[in-house]
Amino acid sequence: MTRCAVTGLAALSVLGLVACSATTSGASTGGTASKDPAIPASAYADHTGISSTSVHVANVSTLTGGLAKGALVGTQAYAAYVNAKGGVDGRRIIVDSVDDNFSGAGNKQGVQSAIDHDFALVGGFSLQDSYGGAVLAQNPGMPDVAVVLDPHTYVLPNVFSPAPASDGWNLGPLEYLKKKFPKDIGAVGTLVNDLPSALPGWLGEKYALEKAGYKVVYEPTYSLSQTDFTQNVIQMKDAGVKMLFVDQLPAAYASSLINSLQQQDYHPVVVLGATAYTNTLVADAGGAANVDGDYLEQNQSLYLGGDKAVLPAVATFLHWVHVASPGFQPDLFTLYGWLSAELFSEGLKNAGHHPSRGSLLKALRAITTFDGNGIVGPSDPVTKALSNCYLMGQLVNGTFQRVDDPPVRGATHGYRCDYAYIKPPA
Repeated sequence: MTRCAVTGLAALSVLGLVACSATTSGASTGGTASKDPAIPASAYADHTGISSTSVHVANVSTLTGGLAKGALVGTQAYAAYVNAKGGVDGRRIIVDSVDDNFSGAGNKQGVQSAIDHDFALVGGFSLQDSYGGAVLAQNPGMPDVAVVLDPHTYVLPNVFSPAPASDGWNLGPLEYLKKKFPKDIGAVGTLVNDLPSALPGWLGEKYALEKAGYKVVYEPTYSLSQTDFTQNVIQMKDAGVKMLFVDQLPAAYASSLINSLQQQDYHPVVVLGATAYTNTLVADAGGAANVDGDYLEQNQSLYLGGDKAVLPAVATFLHWVHVASPGFQPDLFTLYGWLSAELFSEGLKNAGHHPSRGSLLKALRAITTFDGNGIVGPSDPVTKALSNCYLMGQLVNGTFQRVDDPPVRGATHGYRCDYAYIKPPA
């Protein structure tokens, strides 16, 4: 289930996190020569940024304006967690932060600096990652463990993501909502971000909607500079929209849209996406009365606190985010930074007693299922394969709660895994 996110002025497009099993990693991989053609032999002699007591990793993110600060905080939080336990095989993780200043040149320079000084890139997030991706393509021995937007960077064999992107969608939430609201699926609306990176995600979702019997009657684009959605609400009301999917709008935009819906006394079924799941949505949308009853579909747990009492990974995540940055409000970027650092640490642990960039790449390529101990649905960081699991939530008294999901302490960690994940034809 692809998740399209645009937080603040940034688009976190086409991010999929789905599946329903536990983390599975390969055996310890050391070695001095690569049998995998994707790993250059020279990488096995490359020990840049690592010693017997520490390992330097670079986090190249857009920190300007606070856009992707969460990516850095999440990475730092997991590093603090690991370091408090003695590090990875005695090596402390040191996170070197680089702000790309929301520029392609800045991203390219940050990645090149990491190649020169750090053992790996970990947890960074930027809309400009295509520029750094071009550098990574020329340096296949440099590991990058992060959520990636650029499709060319995404497919590089030295890039590993705990949240692989995909142009498909999960049928599960659509079938769930169809059973709840069978009379409303014939008039569906949405708003699509006008960035090119958002289009594949919407096309995948639209394909799944139509396969499930939904009819889309309203699908205009909106720009990052748009702050008022009154005209859109009037138009969708005139179009007879009965069910509104808000997967393309993060909290700042979703709250504005919800306010416009209330002002026009218009109340379609609202389905929120992963980036609207924040601690600020309810207040910014005008309070609980304006959002209660709205649905949430995502491939993550209720990691902002709803699952804290039943899922240890959530409690651990929230605690160490507070340690790394007291008072910081975690978001989806924060979770991705945390997961990236966790995936990196798992790879490093299996990379032998004297890790090189090559042995790390080999170890990462052996991790075929990753779920952050249930905090997200699993995916395959190597093949970027997604499974069919998801979570259904709903706002009740201004609080996100699970609805009709299996037990969190069960085999699927509370994810529903009842329908296929599909992709549109090539």
